[in-house]
Amino acid sequence: MKPDNAAPFPYPRFLKRRSVFRFLSKITLGLLTDLEIIGQENLPQNGPLIIVANHFHFGDTAAIVRATPWPLEFLGGFFLINAPFYLKWIPNIWGYYRVRRGAASREAMRASLAVLEQNGVLMLFPEGGSWAEVLRPARPGAAYIATRSGAPILPIGLDGIPDIFRELSKGRRAKVTIRIGKPFGPFEVDGRGRDRRDALEEIGHKIMQQIKALIPPEKHGIYADDPVLREAAREAAVYPYDNLAQTGPPTTPLKIKGTPER
Repeated sequence: MKPDNAAPFPYPRFLKRRSVFRFLSKITLGLLTDLEIIGQENLPQNGPLIIVANHFHFGDTAAIVRATPWPLEFLGGFFLINAPFYLKWIPNIWGYYRVRRGAASREAMRASLAVLEQNGVLMLFPEGGSWAEVLRPARPGAAYIATRSGAPILPIGLDGIPDIFRELSKGRRAKVTIRIGKPFGPFEVDGRGRDRRDALEEIGHKIMQQIKALIPPEKHGIYADDPVLREAAREAAVYPYDNLAQTGPPTTPLKIKGTPER
């Protein structure tokens, strides 16, 4: 029997349409990229499971769908800021739980926990947006959901997604690598107030360290071993959406100094 709070958040959902999108992601990435998926033996048989990955491009979601076998539930922003207008309909058809960047998202948190209580698979990008192409700190949501649910976490590293359209413009296919790590966790947090916030922040760093191990060193950003790379990533580490709930979406894509053009 499913838990009582599963009623407004059933799992799985939209199986037919999601199977179509999974097929399309396989065809599209197969045609447009030189794709390599590493570590599929690390995929668990079932949930509950939280998938986390680096987020450098709006195409990252398609790569996650391609690399995993489950009917995923995604957390994502209300405003798909960096995606071209002709692709913004896809997340709506897939169906995802919307998060207000820079503000509390209680409904999305309730949905996430309900999915995991039903042994579902939840996917989220801990950085909270794709405004840069190096690692940035995790927002508190990933750690909060992990500690509240007790679900294990599966890290995935995505490399080469931002290069797809750049290479296509030159008549070439980009090399894209999806590396699937081993599940880790679960996590627990004791205490209240500042102690709890500090503990969640530390868990967020541990999550990002797991992702770091799955992507090239030059993309490690603030988690780089090289102090020069860490310093270069300092500006990109600033979360640019804190006032978004009040001001609405930007009229142009966010650009961080040192971030390659898309």
